[in-house]
Amino acid sequence: MFDKILIANRGEIALRILRACRELGIKTVAVHSEADRDLKHVRLADESVCIGPASSAESYLNTPVLISAAEVTDAVAIHPGYGFLSENADFAERVEESGFVFIGPRPDSIRTMGDKVAAIEAMKTSGVPCVPGSDGPLGNDDAANQSMARSIGYPVIIKAAGGGGGRGMRVVHSEGSLHNSIALTRAEAGAAFGNDTIYMEKFLENPRHIEIQVLADEHGNAIHLGERDCSMQRRHQKVIEEAPAPGITPEQRKGIGERCAEACRTLGYRGAGTFEFLYEDGEFYFIEMNTRVQVEHPVTEMITGVDIVREQIRIAAGEPLAYRQDEIEISGHALECRINAEDPNNFMPSPGTITAFHAPGGPGVRVDSHIYAGYMVPPYYDSMIGKLIAHGNTREIALARMRTALNEVVIEGIKTNIPLHQELFADSAFIAGGTNIHYLEKKLGL
Repeated sequence: MFDKILIANRGEIALRILRACRELGIKTVAVHSEADRDLKHVRLADESVCIGPASSAESYLNTPVLISAAEVTDAVAIHPGYGFLSENADFAERVEESGFVFIGPRPDSIRTMGDKVAAIEAMKTSGVPCVPGSDGPLGNDDAANQSMARSIGYPVIIKAAGGGGGRGMRVVHSEGSLHNSIALTRAEAGAAFGNDTIYMEKFLENPRHIEIQVLADEHGNAIHLGERDCSMQRRHQKVIEEAPAPGITPEQRKGIGERCAEACRTLGYRGAGTFEFLYEDGEFYFIEMNTRVQVEHPVTEMITGVDIVREQIRIAAGEPLAYRQDEIEISGHALECRINAEDPNNFMPSPGTITAFHAPGGPGVRVDSHIYAGYMVPPYYDSMIGKLIAHGNTREIALARMRTALNEVVIEGIKTNIPLHQELFADSAFIAGGTNIHYLEKKLGL
């Protein structure tokens, strides 16, 4: 096992990684920007290194500085968390070339899955169901693209191969706007991602967003940990996640989960990963794979008892998976609310000093957050300041516990989106389960 790990991230995920390291007896190095000196994990880590000014480009996204911090502290491995450089193949490569262990997949796996076209081709080869589409990059032949769109059937969606987070995509409802949409998306992709490769897919009108959590080691072992429903979204950003997904049968879970695990074995994948699907009319359609730990990993941990971050570290150290597939059991139901420092009415960020903080408690309630009374939420980074998770033997109990927790939590001095969560947990459609990815935006009139 590693002697010392550098945590190349900030906020709640950095604290989550530190806790896993403590359980494994691993020393920790916290890196931080000048704006993040007072983060909880920085105070708790064995060592800390300031890596630059508040700007992410000059700190958390600065590869040479991160490598230097690992060198001067004698760290053995680097955990990237999520966001920032977690899915940057060049960073993973540089880490390993510098003699450190990257706690995540191999660079070639990250590179393949980061290119949506290459990822879809890999999934089809592995037998994972995909959305009907172009089966490769779109060319510049207008007639061929028009014929392809007709065969797929409108509406179609044009996507950037290197896109993500809802960027680099355009829905086309009719033939008249196809060519212009292709040209615009290609130009935007080149400008935003440095890669103007685009592809075409069938646009599903009312799908749900279902994802499968996997773990795979270097010894050819791979398992799945069931599914999560992440359909409650606003502008492609998840707001509430839950596991298991309402309405998904054990047979469906087993079928799609085994295909994902087999794909990991076929591709030689290593570490934690998430296969994301659109789900409509009983069918799963692969859209992308995230080669990192997900924000919503706690709901899967709550229903399986598997510590995903701990397993990431063990796998990176060369140890075999601690579980076999037949040992994974789904127990109860869990929901997660992303708590953001933002105005619940217009979603504008709300940085500032937290003057009072009280965490909720009780059976089945978990709070993953780095905040405390007196902490100053900086304006430079993502607005998420924590995650509230509730687990119960049934979905109804988990819903009730979350309502109680949302009413108990106290965060003063800044605005948060807690009122939105309270509204959603009183919403009849959400309570019934199975809302699609467009539901929240329609409810909010966006």
